[in-house]
Amino acid sequence: MEPGNDTQIPEFLLLGLSEESELQPLLFGLFLSMYLITVFGNLLIILAATSDPHLHTPMYFFLANLSFVDICSISTTVPKMLQNIQTQSKVITYAGCVTQIYFFLLFAGWDDFLLAVMAYDRFVAICHPLHYTVIINSQLCVLLVLVSWIISVLHSLLESLMVLQLSFCREVEISHFFCEINQVVRLACSNTFLNDMLMYLAAVLLAGGPLAGIIYSYFKIVSSILRISSAQGKYKAFSTCMSHLSVVFLFYCTILGVYLSSAVPQSSHSSALASVMYTVVTPMLNPFIYSLRNRDIKRALKRIFGVPVM
Repeated sequence: MEPGNDTQIPEFLLLGLSEESELQPLLFGLFLSMYLITVFGNLLIILAATSDPHLHTPMYFFLANLSFVDICSISTTVPKMLQNIQTQSKVITYAGCVTQIYFFLLFAGWDDFLLAVMAYDRFVAICHPLHYTVIINSQLCVLLVLVSWIISVLHSLLESLMVLQLSFCREVEISHFFCEINQVVRLACSNTFLNDMLMYLAAVLLAGGPLAGIIYSYFKIVSSILRISSAQGKYKAFSTCMSHLSVVFLFYCTILGVYLSSAVPQSSHSSALASVMYTVVTPMLNPFIYSLRNRDIKRALKRIFGVPVM
């Protein structure tokens, strides 16, 4: 490969999860199924939260937004992968790659902030129940979602603009099924110091910040629950957090797995496989996590499908 000074290279090559031709139909069927399940499941959550008056509360408002972000996030990566498998092409244009980086970072960051906002909602509901409706009002709910979106937009825009400043080699192969920013920056022929610093700073502030907020919220929640005298009261209070806590655990553990695998030399393929967990599997499981243990969601879904509610 010869380095090129022009950043406007025509295309990148996405190597995907496997180059074995006999596995491509299996991968296509598997990812198409997971994509459809994710979109359908999250649409049901949005429909339930918006159509049932009993679910017009801050918790379900945030949940509907999380489901919307999950649909957008998986739609940023999987359709292009399915197209490449179907057409037997590994090509993604330079503009398409940068666009994919922008939208993936946007929705991943927004997802992260929404999880922190939902933790704050549970913190107020359990630790300050008498003031919940005053503190978590409709104006604050909209403001929290809007601020989360603005921060995510600015971050993804900055990261994408920084990528546009890089020079790449004439032929660039990405050992991934989508344009993951770490993989793309590693392949640049120009100096990537500023890009690396920006990614590290974003990881600390935009990932570590919400995580710190979640940990603090649950520390206060657990402290409040332990002060409840009855076992039934403790169970009822903690059960309202179980679904969110499960999603948080799944989200951060899968991301941690990706970065641990990417830190190991010659592990691009392992990193790509690990990325499937938080880019595809996590958005697919979220509707199941929130619906299987939630009577209100179950009741709303039964009404949607015309099933008698007991």
